[in-house]
Amino acid sequence: MNITLVTIGSRGDVQPYVALGVGLKRAGHDVRIATHASFQSVILKHSLDFAELPGDPRALVESDAGQAWLDTGTNALAFARRMAALLQPLTLDAATCCLQACRDADLVLYSMLGWLVTHHVTEKLGIPALPAYLQPVTPTREFHLMGTRSRGVVGGITNLMMYRGGEQLYWMCFRRPLNTVRRELLGLPPMPLRAPYASERRKGNPVLYGYSPTLLPKPHDWPDHVHVTGAWFLEPDPEWRPSPELTDFLNAGAAPVYVGFGSMHARNATEQTRSVVDALTRSGQRGVLLTGWGALAEVDLPEHVLAVSSVPHDWLFPRMAAVIHHCGSGTTAAGLRAGVPTVPVPFFADQPFWARCLYDRGVAAKPVPIKRLSTKRLTEAIQYAVSDTAVRERAATSGARVRSEDGVGRAVELVERFARSL
Repeated sequence: MNITLVTIGSRGDVQPYVALGVGLKRAGHDVRIATHASFQSVILKHSLDFAELPGDPRALVESDAGQAWLDTGTNALAFARRMAALLQPLTLDAATCCLQACRDADLVLYSMLGWLVTHHVTEKLGIPALPAYLQPVTPTREFHLMGTRSRGVVGGITNLMMYRGGEQLYWMCFRRPLNTVRRELLGLPPMPLRAPYASERRKGNPVLYGYSPTLLPKPHDWPDHVHVTGAWFLEPDPEWRPSPELTDFLNAGAAPVYVGFGSMHARNATEQTRSVVDALTRSGQRGVLLTGWGALAEVDLPEHVLAVSSVPHDWLFPRMAAVIHHCGSGTTAAGLRAGVPTVPVPFFADQPFWARCLYDRGVAAKPVPIKRLSTKRLTEAIQYAVSDTAVRERAATSGARVRSEDGVGRAVELVERFARSL
C-alpha cells in the first residue's frame, strides 16, 4: 500500500509517526509523512518520503500568540480559542498541501491536529483514513477529558458530558475556516453546526492510540474497534555518540536528575532556570539540563549542573536518577520506559493529564504545574523522587512492562487488518 501519515506540531507530535512509518515500511508499504519542513531531515534519514505542510511550530510557540496559548493551562475554552487563532490562518494552505500529499495514497493515518484538514481531503479523494492519536479523546466515564480541570464524579456522567461539550467547543472554533476549505478548495458541501465526531465513531473504523496501556489502560466502556497499542518508539540511532563533556560529567559522580521542558517556551526562562538549579542544589542532586525551545535559559551554572542542547531520551533517561519534564506525550512515554521516577512540571494541553496519570500510577512525585513552580516545591518533589523506595520500585517495574510492549508492531498489525477488510 501507499500510506500517508499526516501530523502537525512539535517534535513530540512527529517522532512517534516516524516510528510508525518505519514499522509500516518494514512491513512492505510505501510511506510518506506530511508535516513541517523542520522535520524533513529526520524523516528522510529513516528512508521515508516527505511532504511539506505549512507552519514553523517553534516560531508559533515563541510568538506572542503562542505564549498566550501556553498560558491557558487547563482552561479548555481559552486553549481552544488561542489554538484556533494560531492555526486558522494556515488552514487553507495546509489543506492544499495535504491534498497533494494524499493524492496517490491507498490509506491515510492522521494525528489529532492532522484531522483538521485530513478528514475533508480524504472525503474529497475517496480514500479511507484512520485516526492514529497520541492522546485519548474517545468519550469514557472512567477519566476526564484532557485539558480540563475536573477529574469527574462517581458514575462518570460528568466525564461523558465534558467530552461531548469539548468536541462541540473545538468544532465551533474551526468550523468556519474548514467550511471555507471545503467550499473553495475541495468543492464539498459545508458541514453543519453539530460536531461530526460522534457520527465518525459510529462507522466503527479502527482508532489507534499510541500510548502505553501500562500508564493508562483501555477503559472498559470503549468499543472493540478502539485500540491502545502501546507507544510508538523509534529504535536508537546507532550513529549517535554522546559528547566527551557529557560522558565525563556522567562518570564524575552519582546519577544526575534530568530537567527539560521540550518544545515549551517561556518569557521568564532565566527565572525558571534559577529555580530549577536552586532546587537541585538544595536537594543535593547533580543535574543535566536540556535547553529545548526556551523554557530553560542559557545561564552560568554550578559545577554540579550541565547544560546540553540535544540528547536522545532513550539514551539519557535510563542513566538518570529521576526526570523532570513537562509531560508531553512523547517525553512521558520515554520517561516511563526508562524506569525512573518522574517529577511532572506540566504547562498546558494534555500535559496536566499525563502528569496526573504518572502520579496516580505511583511512578511520579505530585505534579508541580509551571505556574506554581518554586524552589521549595521542586526541591520537595526531587527529594521524594530520588529517595522514596516504593516509587522507584514501581517506576522500574512499569519501565520493564513498557519495554516489553510493541506499540509499533501492534499498530501495523491493525492497519493491515483494516486494509484487508476494504
